[in-house]
Amino acid sequence: MFYGKLVAGLLGLLVAGPLGLLLGLFLGHLFDRGLAAQFALGGREGIARIQRSFFESCFLLLGYIAKADGRVSQAEVDHTEALFRQLRLNPEQRREAIALFKEGTGPGFDPAPVVARFLEACRGQRLLKQTLLFFLVSLALADHQLDAAERRVLGEVAGLLGYTEAQLEQILGMTRAQEHFHGAGGAAVQPGTSLEDAYAALGVSPEVDDRELKRAYRKLMSEHHPDKLIARGVPEDMLKVATERAQEIQVAYEMIRKARDRG
Repeated sequence: MFYGKLVAGLLGLLVAGPLGLLLGLFLGHLFDRGLAAQFALGGREGIARIQRSFFESCFLLLGYIAKADGRVSQAEVDHTEALFRQLRLNPEQRREAIALFKEGTGPGFDPAPVVARFLEACRGQRLLKQTLLFFLVSLALADHQLDAAERRVLGEVAGLLGYTEAQLEQILGMTRAQEHFHGAGGAAVQPGTSLEDAYAALGVSPEVDDRELKRAYRKLMSEHHPDKLIARGVPEDMLKVATERAQEIQVAYEMIRKARDRG
């Protein structure tokens, strides 16, 4: 099944590096809860419908956001091409993805029915909504800037997905900050990264106490754990890339813990 690769592929474009054994043990119990979610969605047929809807919605909305400022930038084209490579699209699948992307860039495109169909297919699953929105944000930030038109359409799509403006701003801030923990050779603290960047990557303020910090960290790690994704139809051979965003979050958390231990 091809479309199941998409969810993990999207995460893989944002970050790099596998999880450690300790992390896997810590979050392994989430697998059983994920399996229950799979059966609740109607088994294999339900998963297939979700994966198909995710694929279509993703590329339609990518085109819509890419064209928001009146043109599709080279950085946005490169970002989409990277997705094609990550998913190893065959010629037919590539043609379909390009056609959907172009449809999204067309005049008069309306994202509302696209999002409505997606929400109906996935039954409003928060994890899938969040994964889709995070990826759309990453495309908008592919050229390291966000103009007013792109911000407006992101707000529109986020609202259709059920997110408030405040929640979108937090996601934008976290995505920008997590870039400081992304390197070509794997997740690592990049030069010039500050402690404030680490807090922003976790979506918390520097004033948060240790208990709230750990709670935020565990919540983020559970949301990006591969066991939750495999229960929703992600093939096992793509689980490695599903761990990559979590690795960046872990590096940011460790940076904060080290600083607090020294203090």
